[in-house]
Amino acid sequence: MPKVGMEPIRRSALVKATIAEIGAAHSLDVTVGQIARRAGMSTALAHHYFGGKDQIFLAAMRHILIEYGTEVRARLADARTPRARAEAIIIASFDETCFAPGTVNAWMTLYAASRTSDDTKRLLRLYQRRLRSNLTHALRSISRHPVADADTLAALIDGLYLRAALSSRGTASAARASALSTLELLLKDR
Repeated sequence: MPKVGMEPIRRSALVKATIAEIGAAHSLDVTVGQIARRAGMSTALAHHYFGGKDQIFLAAMRHILIEYGTEVRARLADARTPRARAEAIIIASFDETCFAPGTVNAWMTLYAASRTSDDTKRLLRLYQRRLRSNLTHALRSISRHPVADADTLAALIDGLYLRAALSSRGTASAARASALSTLELLLKDR
């Protein structure tokens, strides 16, 4: 008889183990068995909860996106002006937690897998639409071209994140400063 209430705990352990294994391997080239061992359970139990590695990875990315969304909302809660809202989104996008090895490798895998997996592509598009929407909302009253400026900042955030994550010299603070500087340039005449 299964223990009542264990499913959410085990699912969470598998998600965290997936992120850790991806971080250790620097790719999605890990097995469900490795993930299950790190989570302290059997491979069969991991398959029972998720079905396979792709589903576990999607759950791990959803977890990362939920954490990112929580960070964005926390920063936005303190923002009192449209400009402060845009800055809050940028700052949240370069929070140090986004640069944990497992998180970085999960993001890299998400981008690569989105070219061949509809579920992964859907998740990436959801992130991109939310980022664009949040930036557009923040810029609507302070930019002459809020949608275009939001697209520019969103592309810059993703590009700077990838560059900082892949560089041995790149840092979150340097990427954040560059994105904030670009925001300043976009709003210069306002």
